[in-house]
Amino acid sequence: MKKLILFLVCIAAMAQKPAPAPPTIPLWNGPAPDARGTADIDIPKLLIFAPKNVTTGTGVVICPGGGYGGLSMDKEGSDVAKWLNARGVAGFVLQYRLGPKYHHPVELHDAQRAIRYVRSHAAEFGVAPNRIGIWGFSAGGHLASTTGTHFDSGDPNAADPVDRAGSRPDFMILAYPVITFVGPKTHQGSKRNLLGENPDPELARSLSGELQVTAQTPPAFLFTTDGDKSVPAENSIDFFLAMRKAGVQGELHVYQNGSHGVGLALNDPVLSSWPLRLDAWLRVRGLLDHP
Repeated sequence: MKKLILFLVCIAAMAQKPAPAPPTIPLWNGPAPDARGTADIDIPKLLIFAPKNVTTGTGVVICPGGGYGGLSMDKEGSDVAKWLNARGVAGFVLQYRLGPKYHHPVELHDAQRAIRYVRSHAAEFGVAPNRIGIWGFSAGGHLASTTGTHFDSGDPNAADPVDRAGSRPDFMILAYPVITFVGPKTHQGSKRNLLGENPDPELARSLSGELQVTAQTPPAFLFTTDGDKSVPAENSIDFFLAMRKAGVQGELHVYQNGSHGVGLALNDPVLSSWPLRLDAWLRVRGLLDHP
């Protein structure tokens, strides 16, 4: 009996043992461009969630929210990567640099570098270079949408092989995203942290996603709520309408109730259906198919 009890205690202890931390990779070898220090906050990096059950060939760079002044690394980061892993998709949580210490274009360069990094290491991570998306929440949604409207095809002559890869994401997932930096629907905290006080109006317009959509913008899935008092639903709606005008495919879901920052909302009886809608959209686009 004592042996049985000891065995059960060992099993219980193993069950409570925390999962090992995911591998973490700095985006640059050595100091990042425009680095203003050597602390952890000065080193943009990716947390790699690419287990062997990545069977779809799809990968997603995840941009947690936090108003460009912090990062919700669990609810809008690792939890999201695990949700993707359960569907055979690799997740890459981006720890990007933040204001007020860092301003644009540093954050955009971090996100672009993340896309380039995953694309240039696609074979290593078990993903296809043309199935790499970006998923952002709140201010991370602003960063994701900016990455989807400001991109290039890479520099074929770059000494760094990562910089030879293009920075355009193949699709976007935007959850209650900050989009506009002009007008009354702007989330002023995100704008201030990214651009500082009294930014150039033309710069603010260039970083208002609804004004930057073109036919080359990748397809997007958007989720928001009419009850969001922090980032009004017009941010998502106007971006979706701009996509329609440009002929870019997408899907928009606006729930009647729900506060800002709900993440995947898996315990909410209503909002928990939004990840199911996203799952369906990914399947419609063939991104959950097994090659």
